[in-house]
Amino acid sequence: MLNVLLIEDETLFAKSVLRRLQREGHTGAIKASLEAGRAALKTKLPDVILLDVRLPDGSGLDLLKEIRANAAWQAIPVVMMTAYGELEDAVTAMKIGATDYLKKPVDLDELVLTLSKVMQTQKLSLQLDYSQVRETHGIEPATMIGYSHTIQAVRQQVERIANLVDKAEQEHPVILVSGETGTGKDVIARIYHQTGSWRHRPYVHVDCAALPAELIEAELFGYERGAFTNAHQAKPGLIEVAEDGTLFLDEVGELPLSLQTKLLNVLERRQVRRLGSTREVPVQAHFIAATNRDLKQMVADGRFRADLFFRLNVLGLHLPPLRERQEDIALLAVHFVDVVARRYGLEAPVFSDDAVQILQSYSWPGNIRELQHVVERAVMLSPQGVIESSQLMLQAPTAATSENDYSGVDSLSEMTLEQVEKYLIEKALEKTAGNVSRAARKLGLTRMAMRYRMEKYQL
Repeated sequence: MLNVLLIEDETLFAKSVLRRLQREGHTGAIKASLEAGRAALKTKLPDVILLDVRLPDGSGLDLLKEIRANAAWQAIPVVMMTAYGELEDAVTAMKIGATDYLKKPVDLDELVLTLSKVMQTQKLSLQLDYSQVRETHGIEPATMIGYSHTIQAVRQQVERIANLVDKAEQEHPVILVSGETGTGKDVIARIYHQTGSWRHRPYVHVDCAALPAELIEAELFGYERGAFTNAHQAKPGLIEVAEDGTLFLDEVGELPLSLQTKLLNVLERRQVRRLGSTREVPVQAHFIAATNRDLKQMVADGRFRADLFFRLNVLGLHLPPLRERQEDIALLAVHFVDVVARRYGLEAPVFSDDAVQILQSYSWPGNIRELQHVVERAVMLSPQGVIESSQLMLQAPTAATSENDYSGVDSLSEMTLEQVEKYLIEKALEKTAGNVSRAARKLGLTRMAMRYRMEKYQL
């Protein structure tokens, strides 16, 4: 529901607009002059303003200028209404910062549609604002825990690359980190950032899989004022925001082909151009990309550009799944126990021998992230100071809930919908070795829907 301020002196027209808006579920107020409109804005901010150009005490363009110059009002979408033949006024209004304009006589169906589009664009703009603030917050310290040979080798490679880059005067090489979901690819990016001399500069984490398709281009590359509806002022993209720090492109395999070309251009030329701009801005950031997908296969399938793959894969690092580094499982589990205990002000419990055995024998399709969630749950359920195997909830399926039993209709009828859903998600993750994107596709879900259900069932 929108609260609309209609500044219009034609009473019959204004009342017909208000009635139509009310039928659509909106509320509104009518003001017949600029002065009355200003007074209304000082009393209560509307969601959108419908503003006539010709008013008894002046031009609506003057009020539009005031709105865009006032910090408290400037974010409000303004739709101008101009009479037939006043095209110059419409052009002037868009230059000043009008969100859109309608020609009189106004078609009320078109008006409703315009308001819907305006508010959708406003919503995306607010999401972009939030994302840029969120992604540039301080970075948490990162450590790579493990005694296994593979994890020690990866740690040494990351530190060596960061130290060599510190000495280089040329552009920084691109790093591609591969591995299943939950193996700690973001930890690699943070360690690289913290190891280098640029550790106090911005660190920007972009989750390419989580960004809406209609927002991702503006998110990454930024835009100039007027580049699209509701672009009232220029904004830098996250590539620019990273400046001479680190830009981490998580799940880069999820980028649409159209944006892969633009990203390749940025990596090749080290220049970025905002939407609606003809000027290019130099890019000095360190680029790290990560993926849980087989990019080589995606290239063969035509779903990922070969030239971008080769450009990203200058320095390739692979993180092994947790099931291939069993010697690290107990160490990681103890680390997460300490973290959770400190968070909740508890005395850190210890694992029983049976619990350790189950931790090390479990396949961990969700890798380190799944281990972290299992440990957190167990710490909160172990009041005696000892985590028993039963509190891990990782036992093999019982006879009543085994995979074979689920295959029959009679057994399914004895289960709740949530039990069936959880089971199907677990099996899809096992069959795809923890690859969330592939498991989601097998189940006919989006990646975000899959993530929601994994968190819901603590998988």
